Amino acid sequence: MLEQVGLPISSPWIYAVVALSVLLDVFLPVLPSGVLVITAATAAAAGTATDVPDILALTLCAATASVLGDLVAYRLAWRGGARLDRAISRSRRLTTAQQRLGAALARGGGALVVLARFAPAGRSVVSLGAGAAHRRARDFLPWSALAGFTWAVYSVALGWFGAHWLGATWLATAVSVGALFGAGAGAAFLMRREPRTS
Repeated sequence: MLEQVGLPISSPWIYAVVALSVLLDVFLPVLPSGVLVITAATAAAAGTATDVPDILALTLCAATASVLGDLVAYRLAWRGGARLDRAISRSRRLTTAQQRLGAALARGGGALVVLARFAPAGRSVVSLGAGAAHRRARDFLPWSALAGFTWAVYSVALGWFGAHWLGATWLATAVSVGALFGAGAGAAFLMRREPRTS
């Protein structure tokens, strides 16, 4: 399936493409990293370990790239200085995310970080917000790791089980991608409701 869209499916290359896409989508949320992970998992479910990605390696690759991307965004925002602070203060969304993230981390909880990993552009807002607000790395990074691992397991599982239930077809990929977008919409809804319920 991946060969049909011109993507290399041999193990080293697909891992590199997945890692780069997941790493960079914290800065460019329009990158289809989730779609790529699902498509690779669908291909893995259809073939043998010699010519398709290994499911465990694909999951670890996506999770690691997610955490590294969060860390890079966090550190860049931390060092951003007055210019970044001014840019964030002009964005109601980033300002609100900073306040909510700070409150969540201060309470010892980071469910917002995990939810944000699924919401559209939520990962960017939370990672940049945590860095710009100078939240402690030990408060943010464990939640980022949990978020990245949860997202990677969910995305790979969607592709894997979709292929087993519907076959390794574009329909299986489309249904799995729909489920990923559904999770994103649900996460965005919960993030908007969270202040009223807490």
